[in-house]
Amino acid sequence: MRGGLVTIGTVAALLAAMGLTVLGLGAADNAVASFDASSWLWSTTRSELARVNGVTARVDTRMEVPGGRRHQMQVAQTDRLLILRDLNTGRVSSLDLATLQITATTPTAPGLGVSVALHEDAAFVVDAVQGIVRQLDPRALTPVGEPVRYPPGITGGTFDGAGKLWIAVPSEGTVSAVTAAELPETPGDAPPAGLSPKRVETYDVAEPAHELVVSTLDEGVAVLDRTSASLVTVVGGQTQRAELSMTAPGSLPTRTSGPQVPVTVSGDRSVHVVRDSREVKRFTVPGTGARLSPAVSWAGRFYCADENTGTVYAFDAEGQLVQTVKGSGRPGPVELEVRENHLFINPPDSSTAQVVDDRNQVREVDKYANDVLGGDPPPVAPPPPPPKKPKVSKPGAPKSVTAAAGDASARVSWQAAASNGAEITRYVVEGAGQTHQVGANQRALEITGLTNGETYTFSVHAVNAKGEGPARRSNPVVPTAEVPDPPASVTAEARPDGTVRVSWPEADGQGNKIAKYAVTATSAGASAPAGESAKTELVVPAGQLEYGTQYAFTVTAVSDKGAGSKASPVSNTVVPFTTPKAPTALRASTVADQPGTIAVQWSPAVDNGRPVTKYVVEAAGKSVEVTDVQATVGGLGNGQNVTVKVKAVNEAGSGPEASTTARTVAEPRITVTGSSADATSVTVTFTVDAGGGRATCTAATGGKTASGSCSSLRVTGLTPGTAYTVTLTASNAAGKGTASRAQTTDPVYGIATCKNGPDGDQRTYCDKDVAGRNGNEIFEVPRQDNDRQAGWVPDGRRLRTYCKVKGEDVDAWIYNNNKQSTWWIQVEYQGRTYIPWAWLNLEGGDDLDVLPAC
Repeated sequence: MRGGLVTIGTVAALLAAMGLTVLGLGAADNAVASFDASSWLWSTTRSELARVNGVTARVDTRMEVPGGRRHQMQVAQTDRLLILRDLNTGRVSSLDLATLQITATTPTAPGLGVSVALHEDAAFVVDAVQGIVRQLDPRALTPVGEPVRYPPGITGGTFDGAGKLWIAVPSEGTVSAVTAAELPETPGDAPPAGLSPKRVETYDVAEPAHELVVSTLDEGVAVLDRTSASLVTVVGGQTQRAELSMTAPGSLPTRTSGPQVPVTVSGDRSVHVVRDSREVKRFTVPGTGARLSPAVSWAGRFYCADENTGTVYAFDAEGQLVQTVKGSGRPGPVELEVRENHLFINPPDSSTAQVVDDRNQVREVDKYANDVLGGDPPPVAPPPPPPKKPKVSKPGAPKSVTAAAGDASARVSWQAAASNGAEITRYVVEGAGQTHQVGANQRALEITGLTNGETYTFSVHAVNAKGEGPARRSNPVVPTAEVPDPPASVTAEARPDGTVRVSWPEADGQGNKIAKYAVTATSAGASAPAGESAKTELVVPAGQLEYGTQYAFTVTAVSDKGAGSKASPVSNTVVPFTTPKAPTALRASTVADQPGTIAVQWSPAVDNGRPVTKYVVEAAGKSVEVTDVQATVGGLGNGQNVTVKVKAVNEAGSGPEASTTARTVAEPRITVTGSSADATSVTVTFTVDAGGGRATCTAATGGKTASGSCSSLRVTGLTPGTAYTVTLTASNAAGKGTASRAQTTDPVYGIATCKNGPDGDQRTYCDKDVAGRNGNEIFEVPRQDNDRQAGWVPDGRRLRTYCKVKGEDVDAWIYNNNKQSTWWIQVEYQGRTYIPWAWLNLEGGDDLDVLPAC
């Protein structure tokens, strides 16, 4: 079946328990279709997962996720299992694709920082903030053994083709592989004693505190060192380094197929291709702006998506542009994934996707096709014009460079430098005869090998594509063995006003007074100072941390002698949040077919760390609440100008309003622009202000009515030479509007006709009035009564007519083309008198029907 619900009882019950609905194929078909070249694609506007068959480029099954509308969703899948993580709520769900059964769910912290990875029957949840890599049984989402623990702020967390999970540790400059433990026979059971996932390989790939990006390979891993502009590949236990020519930070896809690794530099829209420890190709992606998704290698080509337009560009092995896949034309994410011998191109905000086979043939997929229930999403406002290019220059100096002494060590931290239009690639820390390069997203460094008792000062400067910025020096520090203890624990709390409160118990100064505490915020792959406090708490200001991203915190204690402790244990993870931003692209319009009603549409508000639970729409004292991005407001006055306000609401409360104006449909207004007439009709031209509605128009006079066009109407069947007042009426949902126009119909004239004949008396018959009968005689009555004759007119006399009446039969014979009739015409001749129609030819074709009956 297509377009209906899967009604098999077990499946429906399980899905209902999860709040999920599957639409499309029956379960028996699904069990077979799970093993074809298919991929599940997420649609944010429909809150649906669509399974797209790569061979047919069609959707065969859809799963609706209520409550997931416009949520970001991470999808990890194999032939038999599908694991979803809702980034807005943190919920992780596991679906068995052979049976379409939801097998388990588990909560995680919402936001960016936790990811899921799946390979065959091995599943992992990677908490990059805490540095915890935990294996789960994908059938029950229960832990398998003990987790693998790393320092906070790791990155990576995807499988290579051989089933190894690769994790990079920027603070150490290492990358390591994790293998999964064997699953117990029964889902949810504890594994045999001692069975846990294991860290099996570790490789040095960069200096500590460099910024690292990971892409797993068919076997092994590629690590991009953004700080030193180099790429390290680890294959078969061997590492190879390639120096790159890029001058701005690059990015990698999470997974790379084939021997060539593309490194995408969004800042200058370039792609650098690495193979066998060297950069072998560099090419430029068309277009403007810096919103490029990482290029993906597939079937001898490189595919790169421009997220400003949704366009995907395909390049051959030589870097030549060979194909352009047109997108939606509006900004939004574009997901590129190689799976099941196909490349799937999915813009989650769009109704269409594309499938590319191994011959590079592109086919479009309608993700909303096959009679699946639900309407199309509301139209999206056109994208704003691109911002003006900023002036690009060297970076500014870092802010708040501070140093704290340790035992033969010092910890240097700083706030970000102004990038000045070009993304910062690294920071350089100098002092004590040492030079260190630090990743742009690290901003803290532990310097060792110092001598206790000596004074040290350090300088920090930033580097971007334009060069090195000015340095800023730290405070002087004197390393000492007399360092305080770190706080024993740290607690973090995200608060609705956007701040984060970090608190800890007082540290032991080991005989010295604690002067201050330094707090460091760690997110996935990044670390930076959050602030300092003389108290046992720090409130991180709203906006300093990124809303919707997971953070954990460590604290070091600094004594009054400037000596700093080791870092405390890492805190709990929090996701900063505050009220949503105002909705954008707000549009309000008249509802043409409903009185006192307006329609309102908008683009979703930025949720600022917590899902938007509703929108409140207000207009002229009326208020409605919706969960969608469109609403109608009724009960307003007709023709009323109203201010429309829309605000988003989340856990933190109501955000700022977006406002616009609209007008309800008003009664129509008619403006007459002209009129004309013929003998039997009147035509009135006019314009109609429909008041924002859809107007219908009529014209009426003399008992006759015309309808149709709201620009010109003609009323027919009228009496010639008669004064009329035409009433125009325009009607819409709000009511009626009228106007009138006076117009007289044209009179009808006839020509008295009597042409002399060819013979005898015929030749003078029509020349004058004679005793007895003659042509063109006029009577007071409709018969040839000598006593009532009013007169005679010569041939060719033009007479105004009024009406017609039956009377005596008259034959004009040869004198007027043998015209014979019992009709008489009332004319203007010594008052209103009558002439036989036989002697009067009406102008305009002698049509007797134009005259009314007398």
